[in-house]
Amino acid sequence: MSGRAFRVVLDHPAIALGLVALGVHLWVNGSYGYFRDELYFIVCGRHPAWGYTDQPPLTPWIAAASQAAFGSLRGLRLVPALSSAALVALTAEAASMLGGGLYARWLAGLTALVGGFFQAVGALLTTDSLQPLAWLAVALCIIKAERDDDPRWWYAAGAIGGAAFLAKYTVALYLASLALALLLTPQRRLLARWEPWTAGAFAAAIAAPNLVWQAENGWPFVAHTAVLAAEKNIPFSPASFLLQEVVILGPATAPVWIAGLAAFAFWPRFAAYRWVAISWAILIAAALIGRGRPYYIAPAYALLMAGGSVALEAWLPRVAKPVLAAVVFVVGALFAPLFLPILPVDAFIAYQHALGFRPSTGERLKLGELPQYYADQYGWPDIAKALGEAYQTLPPEDRARAAVFAWNYGDAAAADVFGAPWSLPPAISGHENYYLWGPRGADGSVVLVYGGQREWLVPMCRTVEPVGHVDNPYGMPEESGQTVWLCRDVRAPFEKLWPKLRHFG
Repeated sequence: MSGRAFRVVLDHPAIALGLVALGVHLWVNGSYGYFRDELYFIVCGRHPAWGYTDQPPLTPWIAAASQAAFGSLRGLRLVPALSSAALVALTAEAASMLGGGLYARWLAGLTALVGGFFQAVGALLTTDSLQPLAWLAVALCIIKAERDDDPRWWYAAGAIGGAAFLAKYTVALYLASLALALLLTPQRRLLARWEPWTAGAFAAAIAAPNLVWQAENGWPFVAHTAVLAAEKNIPFSPASFLLQEVVILGPATAPVWIAGLAAFAFWPRFAAYRWVAISWAILIAAALIGRGRPYYIAPAYALLMAGGSVALEAWLPRVAKPVLAAVVFVVGALFAPLFLPILPVDAFIAYQHALGFRPSTGERLKLGELPQYYADQYGWPDIAKALGEAYQTLPPEDRARAAVFAWNYGDAAAADVFGAPWSLPPAISGHENYYLWGPRGADGSVVLVYGGQREWLVPMCRTVEPVGHVDNPYGMPEESGQTVWLCRDVRAPFEKLWPKLRHFG
């Protein structure tokens, strides 16, 4: 690289680091296999609607469109990769917007690049994939609206917030925390103008079709959330929750975002931005009270990283600045395989054991050798194969009326996405949005059931016999050692039985 080219790269950390992030994700995003939720999103997206039981519509729409356009895992994860790269670039630019120089921009972008949660949501298509970029963009729009006295930035914040709501509902909590934080600081004067309220109405208008869908279907997301809070999510003390924030974002990022939190809270230079620290505190309190998972509020940390980079640029002696950047890079690289599928699976297991470190999902889940977000990328084609082979052994008259039933949306979606080679009928399930699609005309005379115990089925069916088996050593323990059951003559009509099969979580 020539000296001039090197200078161009040096002067544009947002572009340089954004391209690095994009390259890394395009490289690793075909590793392992489809994630449980990605399969579910594909199937949901094939049933276009303004909402689904457990999520808004945007991610399923993206999943179905990406799968139709590319038909590959890398293609499915292109949008997350682009979002992750844009987040790294925007975090570097946020440091500049907050008054940082070249060092602050590099440190901010580097910290976002090695942020564990940000890496993970760029490597999978999830409802979180667009959230870090959207949350940061909303906050920067507010800063620009105040600084430039330009109401168009309020409208941009409203549009971004509304669109982010169609991807995941947690952005509503973030927007509420921002509004309350502004009210608690001298910046409350901003809310005395009509532009922020117009922007809020704009966001609500974008979100309205989904809210109407939820209302028309009895607010199933409320039931879903209640089940998660009561039965699935782990309750955390304040100290353990904050420790999980460090773990989820990666230890390399902690010095930077903690400095950012302190700067937004106490640094005179950031006096106009006290609302950022207050918003963070509100989010922490809400997550603790509502038993939210630690990663729910992780998108808020990109702005803290940008602010921390600006503060550390001003606070650190000159000799310490490259040392900190080197530590962030080295520690970030050390922990990157925990969040990005860089290593082959057996090498990853050995590496994880060597580190003695495993990020938590915040759920009451029994884990095997792999963390949940890796384990849930294994075994799905095997489920479809076991069901398909059992289906093909049925006599033609039985195949014509057979149904495929799964206890959870992951198994059902695996059959739907990978079942074409065996001409499997559409799967049915009482779990989450599958319940709303109903029994699809199944008469209950012949049902292939994936998983569960025989004693669950004997009271429901005239005969129950095993016709297949799936072992999944890398997957979640609940997905391994499962049997395919052939059930004949369900004792009650499916239409009558169906409401009893509904479950959330």
